[in-house]
Amino acid sequence: MPSRTHPLHIPALVRIKPGALDRTGVYLARAGHRRVVLLVSTGLQPALAQRLEASLAREGISLIAREEVDEASFEQATALFARVPGGCEAIIGFGGGRALDVAKYVAFLAGLPYLAVPTSLSNDGFCSPQSSLTQGGRRRSLRAAMPSGVVVDTDVCLRAPDPLWWSGVGDLVAKVTAIADWKLAFHARGTPVNDFAALLSDATVFQFMARPVRDLEGVRLLATSLMLNGIAMEVSGSSRPASGSEHLLSHALDTLASRPRPHGLQVGVATYVVSRLQGQGTERVASVLEATGFWRGITADPLSRREWLEAVRLAPTLKEDFYTVLSSRDCTPEVEDVLRTDPQLRGCFVD
Repeated sequence: MPSRTHPLHIPALVRIKPGALDRTGVYLARAGHRRVVLLVSTGLQPALAQRLEASLAREGISLIAREEVDEASFEQATALFARVPGGCEAIIGFGGGRALDVAKYVAFLAGLPYLAVPTSLSNDGFCSPQSSLTQGGRRRSLRAAMPSGVVVDTDVCLRAPDPLWWSGVGDLVAKVTAIADWKLAFHARGTPVNDFAALLSDATVFQFMARPVRDLEGVRLLATSLMLNGIAMEVSGSSRPASGSEHLLSHALDTLASRPRPHGLQVGVATYVVSRLQGQGTERVASVLEATGFWRGITADPLSRREWLEAVRLAPTLKEDFYTVLSSRDCTPEVEDVLRTDPQLRGCFVD
């Protein structure tokens, strides 16, 4: 029976609906937070920040510091932590994934409640117990604060650029192969499986797969699914419910690719490839990627076949004691065949 080494934290406030951005001040006031720090993505549309700040002002909430986040690094997070004013009652992360990763790590260091307000849904990081930050130029996953509240304005997220939508879809379908890798690790190495976390992760994918449509309801389903995946990681005390060999491949590409692509785009393609190696889930993954236009985004900017094969060789060495299908055998010849012959991948790779 796997044991937890920390208390279970999940968001008490969840608002996923149109117009939620304009009620952020109401939600903070109800929680008794009157002095807050805002960490916002550099380059975010000024109108969105103005809406958030106006909602705080209407409720008499003091914005005691406002900082822009331009990189998801440990160095920037610790520098921002050092500038958190005394008397701060909550940290708000607002914008894209980089700002949210930094904000929740700052909140973790400060021991303060954290409110996640994403403006796009490119991955499950807005509600997960880890921050993906670079440290000395190397990507690391660091323990961070789970949000005490999640506010997703579905109308705002619906208007986000296409690649961010596709990236969120790619990160979501990864749960199909991640759970299979987790169970494979149990049978091969005795890695403990938290059945509830695995069930929760599975259920999130099926919820979105039943209606993979880009409209307000589709955005609500994607946001809910990604959020519950983050909670599944908190329940299990590990990244296993959401991350397997497909994430290792993406991390390897971040290391060696001449031009790494957004995390969720790499993960989505890797999920399809890994499902072929696992011999399970391929039709389910393919159907949702097709329905959401994911492949269109990949073929518009094809990937390097050579770099992907290098990533297959590197990936199993990246994470100690993390058994996946890539650990079970030399998968390089199989992947090379899939990349060259699979009809779903036609146009996705170049030599």
